[in-house]
Amino acid sequence: MTESGNDADSYLAEIRDFGYERARDELVNVVKMLEQGGMDLDDSLALWERGEALATRCEQHLAGARKRVEDAISRSEAEEQV
Repeated sequence: MTESGNDADSYLAEIRDFGYERARDELVNVVKMLEQGGMDLDDSLALWERGEALATRCEQHLAGARKRVEDAISRSEAEEQV
């Protein structure tokens, strides 16, 4: 599973296109694999880095959703004042 820099760049680019559910599901799988252990250090680090990228993608989706909700509430409150 050891990945070179080019492979890492490739999967990071792939993760940028993931929807929330796919990123979350893959993150769950990464955590399970890390908890099982049995991998050498390089493989574990590569998997951990993928997990970090997946977690960041999930956070980006959640931040976007939070912003949409806040914007909708603001619009609703502005309409009530008119």
